[in-house]
Formats: sequence, structure tokens, C-alpha cells
Amino acid sequence: MHSATHREATALQGRGARFPIFSKYRLKIALREPTAVIGILAAILFTYLIVAPIVSLLADAFRVQFADSMRIGQSAGAFTFYNLARVFKSIVAPDILWYPLIHTISVALGAMAIALVAGGIMAWLISRTDILGRKWFATALIVPYMLPSWTIALAWSAVFLNRTVGGQPGWMESLGFEPPDWLAYGQLPITVVLALHYTPFVILLFGNALRSFDSQLEDSARMLGARASVVARRIIIPLMRPSLLSALTLIFAKCLGDFGVAYILGAPVKYDVLATSLFRSVTARQGGEAAVLAGVIILIGTISVLIDARLVREARRFVTIGSKGSMNRAQRLGSWRLPMSALAALMFTVSVAIPLVVLFLSTVMRVPGQFAFDNFTWDYWIGHDLPTTALSTGILVTPDFWQAAWNSLWMVGIAAVCAGVLGVLVGYVVVRTPLKSIGAYLRYVTFLPYLVPGIAFAAACLSIFAVPHGPIPALYGTAAILILALMADQMPFASRAGISAMMQLGKDPEEAAQVAGAGWWKRLVKVVIPIQKGPLAAGILLPFISGLKGLSLVIMLATPGTDLLTTYAIRLADFGYSQAADAVVLMLSAIAFFGTLFLQKATKTSLASGLGG
Repeated sequence: MHSATHREATALQGRGARFPIFSKYRLKIALREPTAVIGILAAILFTYLIVAPIVSLLADAFRVQFADSMRIGQSAGAFTFYNLARVFKSIVAPDILWYPLIHTISVALGAMAIALVAGGIMAWLISRTDILGRKWFATALIVPYMLPSWTIALAWSAVFLNRTVGGQPGWMESLGFEPPDWLAYGQLPITVVLALHYTPFVILLFGNALRSFDSQLEDSARMLGARASVVARRIIIPLMRPSLLSALTLIFAKCLGDFGVAYILGAPVKYDVLATSLFRSVTARQGGEAAVLAGVIILIGTISVLIDARLVREARRFVTIGSKGSMNRAQRLGSWRLPMSALAALMFTVSVAIPLVVLFLSTVMRVPGQFAFDNFTWDYWIGHDLPTTALSTGILVTPDFWQAAWNSLWMVGIAAVCAGVLGVLVGYVVVRTPLKSIGAYLRYVTFLPYLVPGIAFAAACLSIFAVPHGPIPALYGTAAILILALMADQMPFASRAGISAMMQLGKDPEEAAQVAGAGWWKRLVKVVIPIQKGPLAAGILLPFISGLKGLSLVIMLATPGTDLLTTYAIRLADFGYSQAADAVVLMLSAIAFFGTLFLQKATKTSLASGLGG
């Protein structure tokens, strides 16, 4: 009987092109596999969590919004090109789109240029020279990326704040020097701060490429009489070009959606980038306008990430540079060793030490910039009866701080655990399912949030989750919207970890368990997950650390009742409580920093694995 059934299936397979019944038969057989059912359920889930918000947001660009219905004489929800016309060519278009777009591009290009020079030099010193403390600098110089991007922005504001926007004076002004506006706010500080934060991209990606470069290629060129400049121009730079360009395109994509730095250093003087312009549109309840801006950000972000993917593929051509017989010899700097070591120390001092010291000192000063002994206090940490309206105690004895900390831990924790578990399941389905179309769909749909900058994805989530849909109520103002958004936003990292791990796991362990009588669930729990506990831990911990320090995604979704540490710090800064805001950021930075170190030690991974390269 079984043999006849097998022959029938074989015959149907041979005639599959002529008999449509075969597709139904194959589907019926495939659905007996649990991976097919899980794949279909996962595809439905991610369509709702990822695809639906983005489609809903982009559709809002062509719908009349309630606030505009009276102005344009059309009913709310009707099809219209009004939103596109308003953003692209109306009298307010320069302020909504064109100036922010120019500012975004100029800031991103400036940050790329600075990061390329600073990061390229640091990567070369760490990877190819004998500078003092080489291993220590390899970790120390990537610390800025472990911290929230706006940590340095708050330190910059504490030092250079002037009376243009009122409030407490900055350190420079307290010492008798009034910083000009161009130094305190706008393009220059935003560019420098973003460059310092994203320089580790170049150090990691370019440094990894340099470590795989064979020193014998340089030796051969020099033996043929080539000068150092010729070797760099004709051999090293061409081979390193893919990794350099990949780092630069990633910096551009990150700058595109970075909200915190531009909000702190640009918003006080109305220097808008696309991210802050989008935030203004959302807070002003201009849904159609926000949808068009988000579409512009998504388009530019998608193009930049696709360019990066192309460059990564090109970089794989050079994998064999560091082959079995290759050499990666550290170049002796001789008399330049101390100056170059001092240069690396200066880079660490500017990007890490000074910002953190400035933030700490600002939290223990009653009046910024006055270094008299009686001006120092611990009141903003543990004090009571502070002379402020809405903040009467130090942050460590303020219930709001601990509530925000608890919210951060449990909301981000649940989102990270869900992302990690779903990432392993996605990897299992992609590699094992007989329905290859479902596997391909899951592979691409879980990567989609990576193409969408955080501020735009937050707007997308707001467009669909802020109103009820069938049995699902409106989620705005609840923890659920934050958890769902964080989980969806981190799926690119979690799913890639799961897919990579499952591709390295053969079928033999599962088949042995199946022969022993273990069902699918038991095989998953007893065989697959224990073997894949390392990738599962990485798929949980990396999204957890990233979610803790991220601001762009949650700034539009959190409310005072669901504040995280990031949004709580921004609200304190908005109210003018700069000392308390700096203290919260220091606590957040400590959690993010030590959490990242724990992540790398526990899972034997590195930051380079989380940069999308």
C-alpha cells in the first residue's frame, strides 16, 4: 500500500506541470510538517507587525486627514494628492521638507567625512601598528557606539549652551566666554557629535578588513620599488574600498533616522533634519504630512542599505586575502609610536572621557560651570526638597525614575525575548520548511525594518496601532505598542542570528531524535534549542541592549505613563532640569555599556556582528 502511494506521488511529481492537482497534493503533504504551519503563522504575524504599519503609513500620504478635510473641501479618508503637494511644493514645503532634507544630507556627509578620517586612522593604528595599549584601544575606541548617541550631545550642550534659548548658562558662558550660536547649536555640533558616535563603524568594519589583509602584498610591492604612497593608492585602498564604502553608507543610513542629537542641538534654534521635522508633523497631528516625510526617509534609507548590501557582496571577493599562508604583521612605528599612541588616547578622551566627565560634573553642580566647593552637591542624585516645581527629589529617590527604569527593563526585556525566540523559529522555518516560498517571505519580511529608520517605523506603528482594528483595540498610550514596535524593529538582528545558526545545524540530531520517537515539539525543546542556545542568547541580548539605548523608535510611542529611561531623560531636558536629565543618561549609559560587555563575553560575539555588515 505504501509502495503504491509512493509510486503515485512520484508519477504525480513527474506530471506536475500538466496536472494542477499535484500542487494541492504537495501542499497537503507539506502542511503535515509543523514547520509549514509555523511558517504560515509567522508570516501572518510579521505581515501584521511589519508590513501592515508601513503600508498603512504610506497610504496615509494619499488620504485626506480629518484636520485637513475642511480646508480642502473633501471628506476625511478620500483619495488625494494634497499631502504630496503640501510637502513638496507648497509655500511651507521648504520648512517641512527641503531645508530639513538639505540639513540631513549636509550633516550626514560631514559626519561621514570626519568618521572616515578619524576612524580610518584609528583602525590602521589598532590593526596594523604596534601602538601602546593596542588591545585596550581596540575596545575603548568603540565605547561611543555602546552609549546612546545623544550622550555626547548633552555634554556638548552643557559646555556650549548660550542665552539664545534661555535657561541655565553653559560652562563656557559661566566662565566668561559666550559661545556663538554656530558653535552651540545647528549643523557643526550635530555633525561632530554624530561623527564621534559613528566613528566606531569605520574602526570595526575597516579594521576587520585590514586584519584580513596579507602583509606580503605590501612587501612584494616594496621589493619591486614602490613607495609607500603608491602601495597605499594602488593596493591597500582598492582592496579596502568595499569595507570603507560599506561603513560610510551605514553611517549615512543611521544619521538619516537619528533623532536625539538633532533634537537636543538643533530643535532649540529650529534647525530641523528629516527626523525632527517628522516628529514635529506627528506632534502637530499632521498625519498626511508625516506620512510623506516618512516615505522620503524610508526611500533614502532603503537605497542606502541596498547600496551597503551590494558593497558587502563585493567585499566577499577579498575573503581569501587573509588565506592560510598569509601574514598580518604589525608595522613598527619607531619614533612615531608615542605620538600615535597619544593620538589614540586623544580620540578616546574627546569621544568618551570628556563627555562622561562633563555629564557627571553637571549632575553635581548647582550652577553650571562654577567650580567653587560650595557649588557642588549630591542633591540631583539623592537630595530632597529641591527648589524646582516638578522635580522635588534627586533621581535615585524619585519614583518616576525607578518607574521608567522598570518600564525599560520589562518592556524591552519582553520585546527582546520575543524577538530572540521568534528569530530562532524563523531560522528553523527558513532552513527546514518544505514551503520554500514561505521561507523566502519570512527571510525578507523580517529584514524589512532594517530598511526603515527608527523614527519612520515609529510613525508607521503609530498609524496602525493608534486606532482600533476589528477585535484589536487602539494601543497608543499602552505598553503593548512599545513592546510590539521594539520587537518588530529588532527582528532583522534576531532573524539573521537564527537563520545563520540553523544553516550550520545539520538534520542528523533531529532525525536521530525522530527515530527514537520524539515528536516535533520535543525535538525543538530537547535538541534544537539546547544546541542553538548561543545564537538564541545573542538574539535576545543584542536587541535588549539596542532597545535600552534607542530613542528614535520610542520617542513618538511613549507617554508619561509608559516612559522609558530614554524618553524620561528627554522629558527632563525639555523641562529644563538638565542636571537630572544628565544623571538619567549616565545611569542609562552605564547599563548599556556594561550590558554590551556582558553580551560580548556571554555570547562570544562582538559589536561588529550587530552593525548589519
